[in-house]
Amino acid sequence: MLSSHFLNTVQLAVKSLLMHKLRSGLTMLGIIFGVCSVIAMLAIGEGASYEAQERIKRLGSENIIINSVKPPEDNKQTSQQRNWSVEYGLTYKDVTRIQDTIPSIERVVPLRIIRENIRFDRNQESGQVIGTLPSYREVQSIDLVAGRFLSPTDELNKRTVCVITHNLARQLFPYQDPLESTVRVDDTYYQVIGIVNETGTAEQRPQGQESEGQAIDNNIYIPLSAARTRFGETLITRTSGSFNSERVELHRLIIKMKDSPSVIVGEAQIQHLMNHFHEKNDFELIVPLQLLREAEATKKMFNIVLGSIAAISLLVGGIGIMNIMLATVTERTREIGIRRALGATRKDIITQFLIETIVLSVGGGIIGVILGIIVPIGVEFFTEMQTIITLWSVLLAFGISGLTGVIFGLYPASQAAKLDPIDALRQE
Repeated sequence: MLSSHFLNTVQLAVKSLLMHKLRSGLTMLGIIFGVCSVIAMLAIGEGASYEAQERIKRLGSENIIINSVKPPEDNKQTSQQRNWSVEYGLTYKDVTRIQDTIPSIERVVPLRIIRENIRFDRNQESGQVIGTLPSYREVQSIDLVAGRFLSPTDELNKRTVCVITHNLARQLFPYQDPLESTVRVDDTYYQVIGIVNETGTAEQRPQGQESEGQAIDNNIYIPLSAARTRFGETLITRTSGSFNSERVELHRLIIKMKDSPSVIVGEAQIQHLMNHFHEKNDFELIVPLQLLREAEATKKMFNIVLGSIAAISLLVGGIGIMNIMLATVTERTREIGIRRALGATRKDIITQFLIETIVLSVGGGIIGVILGIIVPIGVEFFTEMQTIITLWSVLLAFGISGLTGVIFGLYPASQAAKLDPIDALRQE
């Protein structure tokens, strides 16, 4: 149990702080803002890092993604010509070569992506028509909300069926069941057989196609065989009387490896194979596993930077407390002398001043923790940016605030205890 003498010292220290409420409050501001900034900055950084890692995870940690990319030399050539035609990117032969050459591959899923207007009755939305195989669902993270996904029979018979994303279904079919309807793409009608829940990313767009005004998760999935028949392999555009065409067989290949250790080895093998058959630099490799590791390393560095910046605020707050307490020692010299004359020891004087600084720092820490929790919640509410408040960041910030009170309170307390009682009593 705490002795009555110590409790009296605590009571005296708190009473001294309450006698100067404004000064005590202003002294606590440095600690309050320091603790608040530590928690808020780490929460915002943690949320941003989590979102980035989740987007990468959705691409698949065991996947290797190859995208078609228009070569830089073709861009220069076509910009100087009124009428031009260019051929680049991935081909169906690449699918066969990769499957037959790389032993650690589980499956290869090709994608053909065309940006089109999707219509139902009078409703129209801009989106992406993605021609792919039924195995697409096994290599990408998509949840089936209703109906079914594409089947091998759909692919074999080139059926005009489609699966649409939940966001697109909500826009096109606000008052009825999409599974009982058809959507129109170009001049072809597709029977809706399923609805999936998928949040797309920028990487889903084929290279060279703009996304302005287009929701990135307005996707419609059709059999690859149907896409090949309906859309062919040539994209034709007309601008100001010019005739432009691009021939791209496939926009993307998603290669699922047998396990994560095979990804790094498989990347090197696929890169070598593609370089051998593609003289032009018309493809790019994306390895989500490497991106995930880089994101985790960036997160650690980001947290260190944010924590260091916020820790400086706590340091400034601690120095502020020390300065105020040193001024208080000078101001209360006569009080210290009277206490020493009445029998108070140096230990009592140190304890009193140390308790005052700890009360300031801990009190500021508590208020800072409350504000540090409120700020990320406000940021998430007003900006829709995800924030994650971690327990360790709260404990770290609060622990540092208490430690700050002890460290920066020791020197003023020791200075007060060193005062000579007689000289202190003479002080006016």
